[in-house]
Amino acid sequence: MNLNIYGVLEKVRERKPVVHHLTNWVTIYDCANIVKVFGASPVMAHAPEEVDEMTQIASALVLNIGTLTVDFIDSMKIALKSANRKGIPVILDACGAGATKLRDIKTAELLSAEKIDIIKGNSSEIARVAGEDVKTKGVDASAVSGDMEQIAVQLAATRNCTVVVTGKEDIVTDGKRIFIVRNGCDMMAHIVGTGCMAASVIGTFAAVETDYSIASAAGLCCFEIAAELAAENSKGPGSFKKAMYDAAYNLDKETVEKMQKITQK
Repeated sequence: MNLNIYGVLEKVRERKPVVHHLTNWVTIYDCANIVKVFGASPVMAHAPEEVDEMTQIASALVLNIGTLTVDFIDSMKIALKSANRKGIPVILDACGAGATKLRDIKTAELLSAEKIDIIKGNSSEIARVAGEDVKTKGVDASAVSGDMEQIAVQLAATRNCTVVVTGKEDIVTDGKRIFIVRNGCDMMAHIVGTGCMAASVIGTFAAVETDYSIASAAGLCCFEIAAELAAENSKGPGSFKKAMYDAAYNLDKETVEKMQKITQK
């Protein structure tokens, strides 16, 4: 199967899309950096007085509820409506869904407010969004008893969107096709922010690729290949993070095509 993963990265580098974020305060710097090193232009405008205007100059919108407040969600709703009006993809990182009642309520509000094109989360976050009785451990995944592929497929079909489940093997589905991405490394779990960065990368690739399942799979693949390369030359989490930015910036066609591990079901 040839999805031309590198071709999507080439489009990012050529078009340099603006990717607007209302994202996690803990990882906002990392999200901006990873978007930039892949070749796009990050912007992080949160104020309700400007989110509509800023969204209108963007090519994708990334929403991340990692450090949500009620006011912050209100800003997200304004940006979401603006993105739908412009017709650009919206990515929702359901960070911590299933951990508290507030997160569940606000996630449901965002999903019912306007069209969301890509829902991303770990296994328990996605299971919770899909209505399963699970509890997320803060922002870390907890055990899910059901079949995650089927849960993701059903959620994608119900919401008419792409669903991304990150983990040791990433699941990407539009409710019909299922892509499994097997790139990545254990070191990614030892730094804060790789999940949030993954959502930003997905948004970056969706800004230039209208097939959002392919965009999501391509973004995850390139991000995780960069992580694999970084881990080879790192002594620990600190040097790994720095090396990951360098690896993402220097990705070339030969490396991506050699290392990509994607299958379609």
